[in-house]
Amino acid sequence: MEAALDSGAKVKHIILVHGVCHGGWSWYKVAAGLRSAAAAAGHAYRVHAPDLAASGIDDRRLPEVATFSEYTGPLLDALRSLPAGEKAVHGEGNWVSLLDNGMKPQDADGRLPASFMFGPQFIQQKLYQLCSSEDITLAKSLMRVGSLFLEDLQARQPFTEERYGSVRKVYVVCKQDVTIPEAYQMLMVAKNPVDEVREIDGADHMAMLSAPEQVVKCILDIAEKYK
Repeated sequence: MEAALDSGAKVKHIILVHGVCHGGWSWYKVAAGLRSAAAAAGHAYRVHAPDLAASGIDDRRLPEVATFSEYTGPLLDALRSLPAGEKAVHGEGNWVSLLDNGMKPQDADGRLPASFMFGPQFIQQKLYQLCSSEDITLAKSLMRVGSLFLEDLQARQPFTEERYGSVRKVYVVCKQDVTIPEAYQMLMVAKNPVDEVREIDGADHMAMLSAPEQVVKCILDIAEKYK
C-alpha cells in the first residue's frame, strides 16, 4: 500500500552523515527505512547520505584532502543548496553543518593529515560487535583510509554560543557502544549541552546497522518534534 505525500507540505531534508573511514553506504538500512516510513505516514521528507571527500565512492584520495573543510565540502555543498528551514541532520552533521557559519578554510601549509584505518579485529569486536556477519563483510570491503583532521581542528577558533549555541541538538546514546562507552558519551554531553538526550538499547557504535529500526523511529520522532 502506498501513501501519497501531502502536496502542500513543506519538504524536509534528512541528511545522514557517515563516520570516519566509512561512506554514505553505511546508512543504507536507515535511508531505506526512513523513505518507507515517511511515505507510509505521509511525511514530506527527503533522505540524502552524501559521501564526504575521499570517502565512499568519492574519487579523491585522502592525500588530496588537506583540511576538514575540504573533507566536509560535499556535505556543505548539499546544505547550501537547501532552502532555509528544510534541514534536519543526523550523525556527524550535528556539528559539521555549523562549519559553514562558524569556520573558514585554512591553508594546510602543504601538510597531509594524519591518517588511519580500522583493523579487521577492531571492526568486528569494537565497532560492529552487534552487527550481522554480512554487514561486517560489507564494511571490510568498503572502508577507506580516513582522518580525524585533529591538527586542522585544533588550529581553529572554538564554536561560539552565538552560532553553535543557536542550533537545537539531540544526542542519542548507543547503549552497547564499546568504542565510545556510555559513560564517556554522557561526559561529552555534559561538556557540550544539548536540548535532549535519547537512548537506543541494543545498539553498538554502528547503530544504523545494528539497530536500524530504532534509529529510523528516533530520527523521525526528532524531526517531527523539532520541525
